[in-house]
Amino acid sequence: MVSPAEQPRAADTPLQEGQNPVANAARATGKAVREFYRRKRLGAIGGFIFLVLILLIPIGPAVAPFDPYSPHGQFKYAGPGTVCNSESACRENFGKTFWLGADQLGRDTLSRLLHGAQISMRVAIISVLVGVTAGALIGMASAYFGGVIDLVIQRLLDTLMSIPVIILALAIVAAFGASVTNVILALVIIFITGSGRVIRAQAMAVRETDYVLAATAVGAGPVRIIMRHIAPNCAAPYIVFATANLGYAVVVEAALSFLGVGAPPDDPTWGGMLAVAGNNFIEVSPWLLLFPGLVICIAVFSVNLLGDALRDVLDPRLRGAT
Repeated sequence: MVSPAEQPRAADTPLQEGQNPVANAARATGKAVREFYRRKRLGAIGGFIFLVLILLIPIGPAVAPFDPYSPHGQFKYAGPGTVCNSESACRENFGKTFWLGADQLGRDTLSRLLHGAQISMRVAIISVLVGVTAGALIGMASAYFGGVIDLVIQRLLDTLMSIPVIILALAIVAAFGASVTNVILALVIIFITGSGRVIRAQAMAVRETDYVLAATAVGAGPVRIIMRHIAPNCAAPYIVFATANLGYAVVVEAALSFLGVGAPPDDPTWGGMLAVAGNNFIEVSPWLLLFPGLVICIAVFSVNLLGDALRDVLDPRLRGAT
């Protein structure tokens, strides 16, 4: 007879095939991705492009051929494909190629675009996550409590929504100064208003369902009801709204940098590069305008494709769409 101490513990027993939760989750994720690609190929391609842009945030500076701040005086307005073949001007960069040309100071355009992803994509992702999440929480609370609380919250959101987006962003940045942090703050306020209204509409429908009424009858608190019952049913519009507005955040950040109230002028941002080239050097070096504009278009287009596909997949009324 085996003593209890000699019996194998549950933690020591190897998991049978199909019982590993990590492997099961990986298989389920892979299956969902394949199904998503089969049904929405354009959305999957857009998601892949956007994933590549996100990966540029950590790896972009590592793969950049030049220092984005280093000027090369003899290669001002160098065209795409120009080789840095001057020892006096290039020094440690001797023999490297300006694949996308150089700007008015001889700085490599490709390196500045790769470093610019750190600012432009970080601004978009942080502002959308913070703004849409905060707006979703406000919208769910407004829908659940109703009455005076709902009235006050909705009138505040209406007031903010009545102000044009760029004017509101310019006012915030002008009040607190031009910096990346203040650009994020401006975008967060913008996204709170939009997501608050969208999530509130969904939460009001969920609030009247039987399981929410049952949870209220048994004495569940507001926080538990909102987080356990209402929030999961608002996940679909939350994901769709967030993905759809990532591209919008890239555009607004570029617009603020274009107007000179975004990141400092020396920092390489896509909008800042577009502003300098468009205002001063379009006739001398049109590629300085072409490549930043192309990157912004690709980022916005890819996110819009992903957002439209997720809307079709997650919205029950559109699940039959192809």
